[in-house]
Amino acid sequence: MRNFVDREAELRALEREYTRTDASFVVVYGRRRVGKTELISRFIRDKRALYYLATEEPELQNLEGFQSVAADFLESDLLRAARISRWEDIFREIARACGAADDRAVIVIDEFQYLGRANPAYPSIFQRVWDTMLKDANVMLILCGSLISLMKDQVLSEESPLYGRRTAQIRMGQIPYAYYKEFFPGRSTRELVERYAVTGGVPKYIELFEDEKDVYSAIAANVLDRSGFLYDEPNFLLQREVPDVGTYFALIRSIAGGAHRPNEISRAFGLKQTSLSKYLKTLVDLDVLERQVPVTESNPDKSKKALYGVKDNFLRFWFKFVLPNLSYLETGRTAAVEKRIRAHFIDAHVAYVYEDVCRERLWDMADEGLLEFIPDRIGRWWSGNDEIDVAGINESERSTAWGECKFWKDPVGANVLRALEGKSARIPWKKGERSDTFVLFSVSGFTDELRAIADARHDVLLVDDSE
Repeated sequence: MRNFVDREAELRALEREYTRTDASFVVVYGRRRVGKTELISRFIRDKRALYYLATEEPELQNLEGFQSVAADFLESDLLRAARISRWEDIFREIARACGAADDRAVIVIDEFQYLGRANPAYPSIFQRVWDTMLKDANVMLILCGSLISLMKDQVLSEESPLYGRRTAQIRMGQIPYAYYKEFFPGRSTRELVERYAVTGGVPKYIELFEDEKDVYSAIAANVLDRSGFLYDEPNFLLQREVPDVGTYFALIRSIAGGAHRPNEISRAFGLKQTSLSKYLKTLVDLDVLERQVPVTESNPDKSKKALYGVKDNFLRFWFKFVLPNLSYLETGRTAAVEKRIRAHFIDAHVAYVYEDVCRERLWDMADEGLLEFIPDRIGRWWSGNDEIDVAGINESERSTAWGECKFWKDPVGANVLRALEGKSARIPWKKGERSDTFVLFSVSGFTDELRAIADARHDVLLVDDSE
């Protein structure tokens, strides 16, 4: 990765913990490839630090590996040569050295969840290590992990022996689209959104797409080729997080294929709706799926209008275009799959990702003062056959922003504005009392007629992504 992009908030949080007067205990977790190790490496590069990457080997091999790293950190030949069978003995030496040192030490255990999986008692062992040794030493402890469910069980949940010990936690998410252009300077918005529609904000995926001439060649090389880095990535992401990967694959595939309401998903999935909720909750917790309700719903958690969609751009792409075509790819008929992707990539995938981008952009517009109000929430709105791509509302000010996003080849005309006004007029939320603003997003600009209308009206905003 040429650039270290975004992550300022995460670095500030780590630096804040580093300057605490007492010991700090930070948990950093998030999906694979999202940049956790890069963040920590950037943070510790000018600090006195011990970094250990746990492996999926048995506990004894990890104990020996940690002993070697600790001996190097302490510059202790005695520790290196000692026959040690207990983690406590190693940490006692570390705590003794750090307790006497003036400069704070950072201790990082990456992929911590593998230690707990090798020995279910390990969180209890580590609790004793923290309570009796590290919490009174001049240390900053960072436990990092990429298996979200295990990190929650072993470290964050109330049932964990380590519960209540942490002084901070950082859940690493994907890098927002607003920073995406920093990876691809000079690219047009159209090109950026096309790439973002496959890579999302996952740094490792973005790196793979950096040097490819266009998105289709990047897809062919990295996703469709059986030796490509991303060909089987969903299996790697899910097989350690959930039992029965095939069941979860079928569920995600049904949603990526267009089943969004719980009753539609249950029919496509072949499972009773009452049994579906635990699967949906698991995937929402893993940031694979997202639950959406119309932005005007007063009680979103209890709304009966919920729709589910695949939140992760890469998984949405893979389950829509790769999984249904695995038979072709496994038998080497890649050209046929590439042809299908070229035919449907924009209308069936990128256009919807552009809507996500525009919803994110509406927050930025509010922050920049381009809206006359700050929304309480931003999302979508739908009812019956009506749907609005972008919707932001402010309850107390009775203000709204209704938006449409068009990833078209041609300029957007006044007919789109008129259709949006017609749909908004049918929305019952504070009807007759609210102040409406209309926002149109386009990657191909706008017609002269629509520009003239926007110039004459304060309630119409045009966001031209062709410029």
